[in-house]
Amino acid sequence: MFVDANILQPLIDVANSVLKFFHDNVGLSWGMSIVALTVCTRAILVPLTYKQIKGMRAMQALQPQIKELQEKYKNDKQRMQQEMMRFYKENKVNPFASCVPLVAQLPVFITLFYTLRHELPPDMGCEAGHCSAYGAEFLFIKDLTASAHGAELITLIVLYVATQLASGFFMSVTADKSQRMMMFVLPLIFVPFVINFPAGLMVYWITTNLWTIGQGITVNKLIPAPVVATPEEKRAAKPPPKSPKKKKRRR
Repeated sequence: MFVDANILQPLIDVANSVLKFFHDNVGLSWGMSIVALTVCTRAILVPLTYKQIKGMRAMQALQPQIKELQEKYKNDKQRMQQEMMRFYKENKVNPFASCVPLVAQLPVFITLFYTLRHELPPDMGCEAGHCSAYGAEFLFIKDLTASAHGAELITLIVLYVATQLASGFFMSVTADKSQRMMMFVLPLIFVPFVINFPAGLMVYWITTNLWTIGQGITVNKLIPAPVVATPEEKRAAKPPPKSPKKKKRRR
């Protein structure tokens, strides 16, 4: 990884303590402890997520005006950026608000990487590449602290890509076609990197994707997306202009 572990050592200590609490005190397996840690992390981020959702809904409602500005200044990119920022400021929306929960999870992701690689293996009974039966195994995963291989790896990749695509669908409701395409292509780009991650990190990633899917379904039911009329629909909805009344000639 590209981040010095010492910078995140306090978070590593917290993650290690939380995992050990769920394993030693609650009695969960190490795999379920990772799932529980993921749920706790996402629960803590709910206030940020709520702001994200409000921002996404506001952006969705403003899409027709945004597209009009983009079309109006399509030949002047600098002017377009200036007008867009002024428009966002006037309407009190932040186009980058949707990125905050994702960025907030990055330290947790890196922390769990170091925890699985360096902190937990001795506690799981993993020494010289051998792990105890109740230690690092979880469902079909033989070792949560090591990279997966064979059918185990294929299964994890399929689950990761499927849940990432599904969660991306709920996160991209305000994106245009090119942005949506990017969100659906990114999971495939990340595959060569995730195959080298500890399997436990994949468990975290899949769990957080499932949370995002459930969150998206809940939000769509409780906070329906605003119905935004297209410019064509707005023009069609306008009543026809009234014909001027003819003045009666006096006899």
